[in-house]
Amino acid sequence: MKAYRCSNSHAVAVTKPNSAASIAPCRSPRTKASSTWRNWKNARTCSTFFNQPPGLAILFLTQMWETFSYFGMRALLVYYMTKQLLIGQQQASMIYGIYTATVYFTPIVGGVIADRWLGRRRAVIIGGAIMAFGHFLMASESLFYFALAAIALGNGLFLPSLPSQIDGLYAKDDPRRGSAYNFYYVGLNLGGLLAPLVCGTLGEVYGWHWGFGAAGIGMLGGLLLYVFGQRWLPQEPPRAARAIETANDTTPRDALKQRVMALVAVALCVMIFRGAYEQTGNTIALWADAGIDRHFGNLVIPMTWFQALNPLLVIALTPVLVAHWMRQARRGREPTPARKMAMGAFGVGAAFAMLAIVDAYAHGQANWVWLAVFFLVLTTGELFILPIGLGLFARLAPKGHGATTIAGWFFTSFGGNLLAGALGMLWTSFGPSAFFGAMALVAAAAGTLLRLLDGAVGRAEAGNAVAASIAPERAQLD
Repeated sequence: MKAYRCSNSHAVAVTKPNSAASIAPCRSPRTKASSTWRNWKNARTCSTFFNQPPGLAILFLTQMWETFSYFGMRALLVYYMTKQLLIGQQQASMIYGIYTATVYFTPIVGGVIADRWLGRRRAVIIGGAIMAFGHFLMASESLFYFALAAIALGNGLFLPSLPSQIDGLYAKDDPRRGSAYNFYYVGLNLGGLLAPLVCGTLGEVYGWHWGFGAAGIGMLGGLLLYVFGQRWLPQEPPRAARAIETANDTTPRDALKQRVMALVAVALCVMIFRGAYEQTGNTIALWADAGIDRHFGNLVIPMTWFQALNPLLVIALTPVLVAHWMRQARRGREPTPARKMAMGAFGVGAAFAMLAIVDAYAHGQANWVWLAVFFLVLTTGELFILPIGLGLFARLAPKGHGATTIAGWFFTSFGGNLLAGALGMLWTSFGPSAFFGAMALVAAAAGTLLRLLDGAVGRAEAGNAVAASIAPERAQLD
């Protein structure tokens, strides 16, 4: 891949027949070349953000602020229900599970609406505005349930429409394409890191509504960033162009069916995995409040700060793991996606097994260091499964159904959060040690199933590569 420096400090990837993508000079996004979908499709990969297109930075930062708002509110939700609204633990756990599940169910409908009618840009803007409105409604106790519904509804349009724009920033043979979702996942977790520290601290120290208000401001900030950064994003193809792209999909029916079945099977396994993983915002939060000694010298560590450990570790560990996988790839020893995901699920299971042992010997007052170690092991496992799964769904998406397929990935969180809420109701009757042991078994079961799917996923990816290589060249739209 050759790189050429642009006079206006931007570069784009252009695709030449039978050759790898190269970096070549680009015109300013204000010129006619970027005002049409056709020309942007050929000039979409300027390199200014860690050798990535600047559009990735816009998507990265928009997702960061959306995540800040969502996790900022979520960090306070269980405490707000049990301490302010005086809702019992079992009912609060079920409300938490239903809400977080609905947040990941609505993208199924939202993805279809974005693909067929609104387009992804308008879906992001409308969804983000509704979400910001819902966060501000959290300031009123009487509108609590209405606020949760508004956030879930807006999220349905926003969530599948943002990451589905990533592929449009790259040529199909651009070597940077593989690492794009890792960068995106870091942005997502940067927002998750800031959320408990800002919203959680405001909520605990100054009052719950201050924390919810900060979450709403974060959502507004991300929305404005997206609106003003649209010139760096792939142009939305006309509705007719989207229909033609779908009609021109030359993938054989059997290969397409194989892809879909593999994705469905992976999705079901990830749902089981999330039944354990999503306890981090539910029962793990309760254990951090009552089951550990949070003293650090003369200071008491706020409960919500522990929830910042997970995104902090994602940011720290991602470059290490990516470098490790790149070394493995050069040697031809990189694990397949399904094997990586299985290893991740087993890692999360090991984290919960460790907590079960720690709580059994600590008699209800474990040192806070053990919770930090738990998040270290859990996050390492998470990086083997969640960003890998997102990239897998993006690669195997049928033409013209990118947002819908990404919504299918997020649907795994719907089932997983429902399962997590139901499992969380066992917290009181099981006790911490037995409950954590049960979560270890749930994660291990998901890992076993993912390992068994390795062959099916490999065949689906091979079929997808063959279909892409034999697809006839189509005339570009004027």
